[in-house]
Amino acid sequence: MAEPEMDGTASTAVADSLVRDQTTLNGSHGPREMPAEGVLLRVRTLLPEFTGALQRVAEQVLTDPAAASRATIVELAERSGTSPATITRFCRAVGFDGYADLRLGIAAETGRARSAGWTVDIGREIQPNDPLERVLGQIMAADTRAMHDTASLLDLGEVERAAVAIAAAPRVNIFGASGSALVGEEMQFSLHRIGIPVWAWTDVHNGLASAALSRPGDVALGISHSGETGETIELLAEANSRGATTIALTSFPRSPLAELADIVLLTATQATTFRPDALSARHPQLVVLDLLYVAVAQRTHERSHAAFQRTAKAVHGHKAAQES
Repeated sequence: MAEPEMDGTASTAVADSLVRDQTTLNGSHGPREMPAEGVLLRVRTLLPEFTGALQRVAEQVLTDPAAASRATIVELAERSGTSPATITRFCRAVGFDGYADLRLGIAAETGRARSAGWTVDIGREIQPNDPLERVLGQIMAADTRAMHDTASLLDLGEVERAAVAIAAAPRVNIFGASGSALVGEEMQFSLHRIGIPVWAWTDVHNGLASAALSRPGDVALGISHSGETGETIELLAEANSRGATTIALTSFPRSPLAELADIVLLTATQATTFRPDALSARHPQLVVLDLLYVAVAQRTHERSHAAFQRTAKAVHGHKAAQES
């Protein structure tokens, strides 16, 4: 099948830059190689940056990675409606020297996932008449894979920096919209219980007022799966302009929110039927924020322990009344 010359060449340069960015997410910590098990995660992360033929190749690989690992370069080109030259460009864009290396990487990853039980129904559409047992298996497999990918992607050095900043902050603001707002409120609840002065804002006007009062030493955490939510970007930018340390929780390292933040915490997602990426991002987001919360509690151990004791004592009478 003939293709125009501009079938993704420009995207290859962008993708090459993304791969380099992911190997050095935190320059102060030096380069870090992408793990072998992150091939499909890498493709999913780069997918929004691809256009034209490269995008079709990426979608074909993600739709059926097992088949991609067995296909010849000509077969994968035919299935994706592209050319062998495009497949070669795609390999370079995701960090491989050639197609043989890509196939081996995908084969190794799908083999590990199959032995661990992660591939059960991943990618299969949930049908209206599917039994709940099958639906549960698909959701569990997708979430398990998303957690695994998030752990591979997450830079613990960035988590450490975020925890240190929050533990010492006179004030912490959390910004998010829609589903991200719910995640932010969960984090606000956890930090509040250990005595951190923290507020979660869902109203833009109130959030902007709070962000405008930020000072150096304060922390602002913006949550957005896409990293493109306008309100969250505006709120984080306002806090940033006032000298606050800004943290972004997102799935896209080159998104506007990530580019704005001082610290970037990355998550991975595995969409299923009725749960597109934005919805399936909640569990990985909560895992990362739970890790961050525990890291803060570790650094404020005495204060956190005392706060837990006081808050537990304060609500104890209400619990006893409900049980009687």
